[in-house]
Amino acid sequence: MKILLVEEDERTATIISNALTAHHYLVNTTKDAQTGLALTKTYSYDLILLDVIFPELDSLSLCRRLRLEGAQMPILMLTGKSKSGDRIAGLEAGADDSMVKPFDIEELVARIRALLRRRSATLQTTITWENLHIDLDTCEVIYNNVPLHLTPKEYGLLELFLRNPRKIFSRSALLDNIWKTNEFPEERAVTTQIKGLRQKLKAVGMTADCLETVYGLGYRLKPEPAKALEQHEETHHSSSGQEEVEAAIEKVWQKLKATFSKTFTLFDQICTQAIAAHPASGAITLDPELLENAILEAHRLAGNLGVFGLPEGSELARNIERLLQANAEPSQYEAQQLCEWVAALKQVVTQQRNGQKHQPQPEVHQHSPHHPTQQFNPKVPLSL
Repeated sequence: MKILLVEEDERTATIISNALTAHHYLVNTTKDAQTGLALTKTYSYDLILLDVIFPELDSLSLCRRLRLEGAQMPILMLTGKSKSGDRIAGLEAGADDSMVKPFDIEELVARIRALLRRRSATLQTTITWENLHIDLDTCEVIYNNVPLHLTPKEYGLLELFLRNPRKIFSRSALLDNIWKTNEFPEERAVTTQIKGLRQKLKAVGMTADCLETVYGLGYRLKPEPAKALEQHEETHHSSSGQEEVEAAIEKVWQKLKATFSKTFTLFDQICTQAIAAHPASGAITLDPELLENAILEAHRLAGNLGVFGLPEGSELARNIERLLQANAEPSQYEAQQLCEWVAALKQVVTQQRNGQKHQPQPEVHQHSPHHPTQQFNPKVPLSL
């Protein structure tokens, strides 16, 4: 469960954050109400803790704005004032509960649990998958009466999957839900945590893997074995689940493919500018905005093509990104290398995903400034 804490006092924020983290909540903190508002527009939170007073945007105004914009998560207000009128004002602004400082930290945790349970129509305190049980009040995980000792990230992943059966979470979505905003892990961190979680479940005797890797999309919770058998018997005349997954993957691919024309137009502009070397210096400074956009697009392609099973395309895009990051003033060889990689990348994305047999490309290598200049003839851009 993900909580946003908006608290101007750093010491109080640290105490609250540490206490909630110990109870396996993921806590993002900020002492700026404006930043808090921005975070709610970027991330999905299960609950918000608001300090009552801020110099520019007070918590009452922030609470009202969140409710006016349709925010549904519970809001608990923290105030240093003991007057009942202040608490009433908070409730009228849209808060679900309030607490007066100083407060007992265990009471705060209990209030948060109550609000989160109240939000659930079933008032669920335990979630299960086969013989796997999570106690949401104590954060204990048990399989066949054997307790599991999970890291906070592993626990967060398992709870998220069990709360959202059959929902597919991409790696980036899992990073948003489980990691803090001040943490900057790569997507492979998700793979590492999933692997560790699976190993611990297997170690306590779980023979069925409860997590499913959906190729090109992410991860989701599998149906329980008994339920899966029932579903199979009921739907054996319908399309298979694999066909549905493939259709979903193809749908996502088509959305990505629709962006290729714009992306390669941008790459062609960079190539054209890069090969137009200054006759005196042998180099030219690339347009900063064009360069920045090309780097961002190369970075995006490197990640997207990797998950769609195009490792060669991913590596080409990564090489383009690295070359542009390191060379705002490309040499003649660097310009030639850039254009070769762009041409090869076009062939990868237009041939492999269309089911055509992909012809071997020239060796993809990391740029070296000592590599000899090669004869280069820019290729005509492919139609995408």
